[in-house]
Amino acid sequence: MLELRKKDFNCLTSYALESISSVDVDKLKPYFINLPVDPYLAGNYRFRRLSHFKISDEGIVKLPHRPFYQAKQYNSLLGDVVREYPELDDELIKMQDFQRIILEFFEFCKLCSTYKEIAVHQIRITASAWQIGKPAPEGIHRDGVDLVGIFSVNRERIAGGESHLYKSKNDSPVFNKILNPGELLVFSDKEFFHFTDAINAMSSESGVRDVFVLTCPGLIPSTNQ
Repeated sequence: MLELRKKDFNCLTSYALESISSVDVDKLKPYFINLPVDPYLAGNYRFRRLSHFKISDEGIVKLPHRPFYQAKQYNSLLGDVVREYPELDDELIKMQDFQRIILEFFEFCKLCSTYKEIAVHQIRITASAWQIGKPAPEGIHRDGVDLVGIFSVNRERIAGGESHLYKSKNDSPVFNKILNPGELLVFSDKEFFHFTDAINAMSSESGVRDVFVLTCPGLIPSTNQ
């Protein structure tokens, strides 16, 4: 496993794994409890919100609501579908711990992208005794952006959910790891495909995997540069 500091990050060849000790994930966990279900995916095991932000000299500015769209070439399951998700909770957005995640990811964006706009997907995947949870039901894929970050907030009562990076869909993964709470994985979407294994409940009680997925820019091209 390759672990790099930002100053050594090469946008063409690198990925980075960081543990952000300044973020208290326990403060973020409550905001995942009542996430709305993702209506575009069968099974009711994915819950989701989405907001877009611009990073400026004044700090983090929330942008107006807009829908989420991926072309079919990037998402074989839900590509070419215009999707609407509720915005992130305003109280969550105000939290310093949440803002630290965005600003840390943006440090990498400044190295690898000309965009100053970031999308943040807040996602809970659940698993139960009768149903597995699939963080990436579309399979090994790219998102169609410059840079992707996955920040782990919580794992409870689950097995699986290992994240993988690939140079091509036909190659073995070059990175394999279960992301622990507080860890941020950052990689170039143009250089790596990515995938996360299904999660399974470890008991009769349902389990959860909570993450923020950040992209630079958002998944609709933006003029906010």
